[in-house]
Amino acid sequence: MSQKNKTLGEFIIENQTSFKYTSGELSRLINSIRLAAKVVNYEVNKAGLVDILGAAGDQNIQGENQQKLDVYANEKFIQTLTNRNIVCGIASEEEDDYISINSQDENNQNKYVVLMDPLDGSSNIDVNVSVGTIFSIYRRVTPVGTPVTIDDFLQKGNQQVAAGYVIYGTSTMLVYTTGDGVNGFTLNPAIGTFYLSHPDMQFPVDGQIYSVNEGNYIRFPQGIKDYIKYCQLEEGDRPYTSRYIGSLVSDFHRNMIKGGIYMYPESSKYPNGKLRLLYEANPMAYIAEQANGKASDGFNRIMDIQPTELHQRVPFICGSINMVEKAEEFMKNAK
Repeated sequence: MSQKNKTLGEFIIENQTSFKYTSGELSRLINSIRLAAKVVNYEVNKAGLVDILGAAGDQNIQGENQQKLDVYANEKFIQTLTNRNIVCGIASEEEDDYISINSQDENNQNKYVVLMDPLDGSSNIDVNVSVGTIFSIYRRVTPVGTPVTIDDFLQKGNQQVAAGYVIYGTSTMLVYTTGDGVNGFTLNPAIGTFYLSHPDMQFPVDGQIYSVNEGNYIRFPQGIKDYIKYCQLEEGDRPYTSRYIGSLVSDFHRNMIKGGIYMYPESSKYPNGKLRLLYEANPMAYIAEQANGKASDGFNRIMDIQPTELHQRVPFICGSINMVEKAEEFMKNAK
């Protein structure tokens, strides 16, 4: 069997020994995420035919309007992870607080917590633009068999044991890492199976795409303004091409394949940045670094930031390593 013909299940089994914790629990966890992703994918692909588009009428903890698909995806991922008795805790961008699983069961020996953005970019569903799911996995730091605490979730990104995303687009892909490179799997909808389609994914060292909402230019710090002007300058291999979808998973995925930089910096409107450290920045930073890229808040490595709250926001610059370092250089010079 060629490498590219492997199913996700076969790949997980074959590579289980490369992970330093080989109990099989993490493999079962990845399989559960695969199952939930297939359920959500089914709903996303028929979104125009059923009453699942638009706002749900509620707001999440950040005060943002929840979309119906946000709520649906959140419920399905929590339901799947809970019913299969694999994790001891879940934190979601759509929930006010973390969820403790089987906290009263003395025999609960589960060691992992999952943090997730169930449907990133969901406001784009109405206009048929790609959206995604982002997930991050840690080993708990509190004693096994006891209820999880906030400390299990407020870990630095460099303590992640796995992270990934699912992109629901022209094809549906699951991309993940367990610290041994990044691999992408494409769903064959005819039989409902993910196949390895993108082995050993890596960012090109340089790229020619910059992804940022230039409508916020006037609100950006001077360093980002200077870097954007640098990207637009006609010199050498520049000007770069501006490509911004507004869905983190989609922009990240394109830039990893083609080479580029994604930026959601601090601004006068969002002085601490807008993206969530635990649900978006950390997992994407882990994937980026495993794919020969880099992730920064403009000055510091994202995965070295100590979280202080579940829904903490952070400036986020991520992509091809030379491009990120050039943006950091502009930030430092403008400080």
